[in-house]
This record gives sequence, structure tokens and C-alpha cells, in this order.
Amino acid sequence: MGFPTTVGAVPGTTSSSGPAVSRQYAWLVFALSFGLLLSDYMSRQVLNAVFPLLKAQWLLSDAKLGSLSGVVALMVGVLTFPMSLLADRWGRVRSLVLAATLWSLATIGCALAANYGQLFLGRVFVGIGEAAYGSVGIAVVLSIFPVTLRATLSGAFIAGGAFGSVLGVALGGAIAQQAGWRWAFGVMGVFGLVLAAVYAFVVTEQRLRPAQEAGEEGGSRTPLRGHLPKLFSSVSVVCAYIGSGLQFAVCAALIAWLPSFFNRYYHMASAKAGATAGVFALIIGIGMIGAGMLSDRLDRIAPARKWTVAMACCLGSMALLTGAFQLPNGGAQLLLLALGSLLSAGTAGPAAAMVANLTPTAISATAFATLTLANSLLGLAPGPAVTGMLADHVGLRSALALLPLVSLPATLAFLVGRRYFHLRLVVALQRDIASDRLDLL
Repeated sequence: MGFPTTVGAVPGTTSSSGPAVSRQYAWLVFALSFGLLLSDYMSRQVLNAVFPLLKAQWLLSDAKLGSLSGVVALMVGVLTFPMSLLADRWGRVRSLVLAATLWSLATIGCALAANYGQLFLGRVFVGIGEAAYGSVGIAVVLSIFPVTLRATLSGAFIAGGAFGSVLGVALGGAIAQQAGWRWAFGVMGVFGLVLAAVYAFVVTEQRLRPAQEAGEEGGSRTPLRGHLPKLFSSVSVVCAYIGSGLQFAVCAALIAWLPSFFNRYYHMASAKAGATAGVFALIIGIGMIGAGMLSDRLDRIAPARKWTVAMACCLGSMALLTGAFQLPNGGAQLLLLALGSLLSAGTAGPAAAMVANLTPTAISATAFATLTLANSLLGLAPGPAVTGMLADHVGLRSALALLPLVSLPATLAFLVGRRYFHLRLVVALQRDIASDRLDLL
């Protein structure tokens, strides 16, 4: 029996029904896509685990070490949108396999680098390969699942970044300690190549096409330029971009600065501070999944409730985190910090579901690239930087207590988006009622 797919379940959004892939195959595609996402972030973050070894062997400055990490983020930020646009036209599965192969080979190339310049070039190609995986991968996953699972799957998929980062640092550090930093890069690259080969064999455009065609409602026959304006066609979808991006500043700041917080205020050694911060990164990822599941459950009752879940996560994280950093060191502070971390990125799943429901399936990868761009420009990039600037003036503890206030404008954005979403539902309902009356006449 087929696994039904719909691209929107509320008036005013795209919706359809038709043949789709089986339930078992859909979950297999999700598992493989999630595995490649883990490989993506493991290849990206393994570098952080070998910083001390590279610094000692090549006598690199901190600035050069930072550039090896920053160049990947730069490539991802610059290329996410154009490469997602290309994937929507050329084929998402082909694009994913090519991307995974590229970043895996580039990671192996990093293992073979003889100097800083070669390693930097390898990291450039890691960034090029990873540029559009997140947006294209989630587009593939959502195209074969029912709309009622969108927030859950989106939250789980995005949380894979946090899990992959922790795995990359932990496994990379363990491998580097036993066999050297080159083996840490090499193992990550080989893991990615194996997954890419399995993905290419199991997931094909032909097997996914029935579900995608069912969701596009002929959208593939519409020229791309006719779809692109719909990326910003409603106030609601623009508010989803803005609200999601602003709220990501909070979790980005936590991930970047918690190791320093534990080092400075709890007097933990660097290794222990990093490991403790890793636990909180996992909590952030778990929160993404949990909020997505809650959003999908409530959305079955009323479609607008995903907006309410997003606002609750914003306000809840702000209250908990602000309170946590005003408490003295101890169990109470850590408990509030854990609860605030749990909610800090809970908007990820609901926001991705909003974007999926409010944009055409034919450009879903491009829509998620737009969301990724908003997350980067409004949250992931400025969050850690602004926290650092504040810390120079008021101290790190006070800076971390002030930054969650960005959740207020994020909440406002989601509130405005929900209001216009309600209006859209009302207009669609009135249109349906008028159409029924005409049919009766």
C-alpha cells in the first residue's frame, strides 16, 4: 500500500494526493539522508578536534586555524542558494550524491595535505560540497512523507547537524589521539564515500518521482521564473524566515560560547568544558525533534498551532536562559540552562514546516535554501559575534543573559506571520463557501 503524500493540508497552501513510495522505503530514504547529514557535519567539525595537533606540527596561528573552519561556513553561505536552485532543476538525488562524494573526497584530501595551503584548499572544497546538502536533503525527505510529519521530520533533520558536530569532534579527537590527525580526516572521508555509494544505489530519481509528481501538481511544467517570486509571496512565509533566523542566534551563541563559559566560571579544563558543552548541544538537538513532534500533533487540530509552538519556544527559552545566567553556579543554574537549551532551537521544525506549506514543491530545495540563508545571516553568524562583543564590555555571563532577548523580535515575527496565516485561511474558507453556493444555484 502506498504512503500518501500531500504538500499542504490547509486552504491556501499547495495540496495534492496521488501515488507515492511505500512507508518502508520512505523511512529508508530518511535514514540514509540523515546519515549523510551526520557525515556532512562530522567532516566539517572534525577539524576542531585536531586544532592542537595542527598548531603544534605546523606552528599555525589561531587566525589560520580559525580560517580553516570559517572558510567552510563561507562557502556554504555563498553557495547554498544557487546550488539549491540548480538541484531543483537538475535533480535533487543526483545533486546529493555528487555533493556527498565531493565533500568526502575533499576530506580525504585534507588527510593528505602537506602544508597549510593544501589543507585550506581541501576545506574550500568541503564547503562547496556541503553548501546545499541541508536544503536539498530536507526537500527530498519532505517530498515523500505526509504533511502531518513535516515539523517532526524537519526538526529531526536539522538536529542532525548538532548530533553530527558532536560525533565529529568526539570521534575525530579519539582517532587523532590514537593514530594521528590525518587518520581522523581519512576515516570521516571514507565514511562519507561509503554512505554516498549506498545512497546512490538505493535512492533514485525514478523511485521518488511518483511522490514528487503527486506533490507538484504540474509544478514541474511551470517555468522556474514563475515559481521564484513565490519564495516571498506572502507575509507569513517572510515572517517564518525572519523569526527562524533571529531565534537561531540564541542556540548559535550557546554552542559557540558554552565551552568558554564552563571554562571561566566553572573552572573546567578545556577538554571537560568542551565535553560538557557537547551535552548541551545534544539537548538542543533533542529539543528540535521534540518541538517538531509537538507541532505536528497540535497542527492536526488547528493548522495555525505550529506558529504557537514556535512562539512558546522563543518566549520559554528567553525566560529560562535569562534566569539561568543570573543565578550563581550550581545545580539550579545548570537545570535552567538545560531547559532553556531544550527550547532554544525548537522553532526549527515548525518554521521549516511553515516554509514547506507556503511555497511550491517544485522549488522546495530553493525555499529551504532561503530559510538556511535567513538562519545564517540573522542568527548563526551574528549570534556568536554579538555575544563576543557584549562579553568584552559586560563579561561573558552577562552577555549570555542579554542575548536571549533577541527572542522578543523573533516572537513578534511569528505572531505577525500567524495573524496573516489566519487571514489567509479565512479568505480561502469564504471562497470555498461562495463556490459551494454557486454550485447549489
